[in-house]
Amino acid sequence: MALMIPIISIIMGIGIGMLGMYLGFRKRKELLTCYHQERMAAIEKGIDCPPWPDSLLADEDAQPSPRRHLLKGLVWLFIGLAAGVAVYATVDFRRALFGLIPVGIGLAHLIYYAVEGRREAEVAERAAAAPRT
Repeated sequence: MALMIPIISIIMGIGIGMLGMYLGFRKRKELLTCYHQERMAAIEKGIDCPPWPDSLLADEDAQPSPRRHLLKGLVWLFIGLAAGVAVYATVDFRRALFGLIPVGIGLAHLIYYAVEGRREAEVAERAAAAPRT
């Protein structure tokens, strides 16, 4: 029975990743099918076809949010603080110092956001607000 735990965890880990990829593929396929049916109905009725949305053709991971470093920084920072406080409250101070690792990662993301991320966010917001030609 003890031998089954690592085998099941490996299978479940790989299976969940594969399921996520399959569901993303299926969602995109159904969305493309719906747009295709809409365009075919417009062609049959003699109406001009609506343009394809840019978000449909673009890769979802190609344009991440410019504020992603702010979110990642806050998450890592508070995970590190919570882990450090929890270990300090139950064990000792020396082991609680390992909580500084995620705190450092969080601070690095926040510093990057303070230096570069705000500029990236402002450029992205101006680009989104600009009228398309």
